[in-house]
Amino acid sequence: MTALVVAMDGPSGSGKSSASRGVARALGLRYLDTGAMYRAITWWVLREGIDLTDPGMIAARAEEPVLQVGTDPVAPTIGVDGVDVAGPIRSAEVTAAVSAVSAVPEVRRRLVAEQREIIGAGDIVVEGRDIGTVVAPDAQLKVYLVASAHARATRRAAEVAGSTLEAQRADMARRDHLDSTRVTDPLAMASDAVELDTTALNLDEVIAEILRLIKERT
Repeated sequence: MTALVVAMDGPSGSGKSSASRGVARALGLRYLDTGAMYRAITWWVLREGIDLTDPGMIAARAEEPVLQVGTDPVAPTIGVDGVDVAGPIRSAEVTAAVSAVSAVPEVRRRLVAEQREIIGAGDIVVEGRDIGTVVAPDAQLKVYLVASAHARATRRAAEVAGSTLEAQRADMARRDHLDSTRVTDPLAMASDAVELDTTALNLDEVIAEILRLIKERT
């Protein structure tokens, strides 16, 4: 298992986070949620009052916030300038803005460099939207999780208090379009990734299948 890197990609609601953390716990590996890093930058941009429609201003200040990223799969942490933002970055406001901020090339360059530094020598499960294609193209295993639009929206609605199925379906469609059509590092499946449809699978089944794939590769 030395230097193992598992790249987990896919759209929102496909089960990346729960599966990635479960696999990391099962194998005693570290865990990195790259989406949380983009959300943390977005939280900071909103706090600073930076115009979301001005990518030039976002780019000009992209290096300012200092992130603190924890990789314990049991209790992953994320901070900005010493402030714990694990809760705030999941707000509706951040969710609505994160695609715009993460599309700025300077933001992506900065965070990809930090993500590669965290990955380091390996022994980690990394989840996001461009892990297998950009961040860790040499990962021993690349998994691209998918699920039906209904399943994804149902899962996310259950996680977000006060949300509805239709609202989540519409928001996911919006984010999928923005993430897959952005110029820099769009959401895409790596040519050598294994596609795993989680629509009809429970979490334990998804984790078991990924563990089986890892065993095959190692």
